[in-house]
Amino acid sequence: MILTVCLSPCIDVNVEVDSLSVGMSHKIISKRIFFTGKAINVAIGIARLKGEAFSTGFMYEENGNQFEHELHREGVPYKFVWNKGRVRENYKFIDNKSMLTEVDDVSPAVSPEKQNELIELVKRIAPSCEAVVISGSLAKDMTPDYYAKILQCVPDNVKKVVDTEGERLLQALNCGADLVKPNLDELSRTVRRPLNSHESIISACREIIKKGAKIVLVSLGKHGAIITDGVHAYYSKSVNVAMNSTLGAGDAMVAAATQALVEGDNLKDILKRGVAAGTAAVTTPDSISFSKVKYEEILSSLTVKEIDLNA
Repeated sequence: MILTVCLSPCIDVNVEVDSLSVGMSHKIISKRIFFTGKAINVAIGIARLKGEAFSTGFMYEENGNQFEHELHREGVPYKFVWNKGRVRENYKFIDNKSMLTEVDDVSPAVSPEKQNELIELVKRIAPSCEAVVISGSLAKDMTPDYYAKILQCVPDNVKKVVDTEGERLLQALNCGADLVKPNLDELSRTVRRPLNSHESIISACREIIKKGAKIVLVSLGKHGAIITDGVHAYYSKSVNVAMNSTLGAGDAMVAAATQALVEGDNLKDILKRGVAAGTAAVTTPDSISFSKVKYEEILSSLTVKEIDLNA
């Protein structure tokens, strides 16, 4: 079983309008609502791959019950630490020029008592798991070292997977991580410099490895991904597909890569499975995840190229 820990669930509201002008009235053409959160998406992705996942994290009393319905529908068991307030809502407005305007909310504060309750919950569940995934942002006023507090509860024989950036990632690495999955922008912000080539990306990955990661998987969006353990490095280019949504693509990659990790796959196969799931996710406009059929179709067409680290 893979335990996924969501510290900041959100409701994504995607709104299509004919035009978007400040100070003007607009009519909605279409609206789609997704009950999401990075680690929740990972749990659903694992379930879509016929793996076994368990979802936990913080949830909010006023509008959080829909998340339970979504997880139940996907066959994912769950147990949340409930808090007062509402799950944050993120709005994405897309106009007739395909311009995207985003308005992101912040999760309500979580009390120290509730933070400790989640730590104790992870401490009880983690020993029976093959891996623990922690990803995403933090609730209001939480400090970056909370990532480390969660990972300290994970036994050494359980894989640790982290998908975040900056100080949260650096704090997590103090506890060691079997796999980290930043995207290119997140990796760049973490090492505080631009990354404009495969060589510069590998150099940044090696910094992350020196700080405590075993494997770094870097998502390059539509260009695929790079994976390295500091000794070997590989690149896989994504296949061309109709891009209907980027929602949950990175989380799909984490789901498939984590499943591959716990099954003992090598670097090349972890990379291929991650890229296949991430690519499959962008083809599904009405879902935060992907279909296993589409995933397997894409997986069969992917190739992997080794990057010469001595070049």
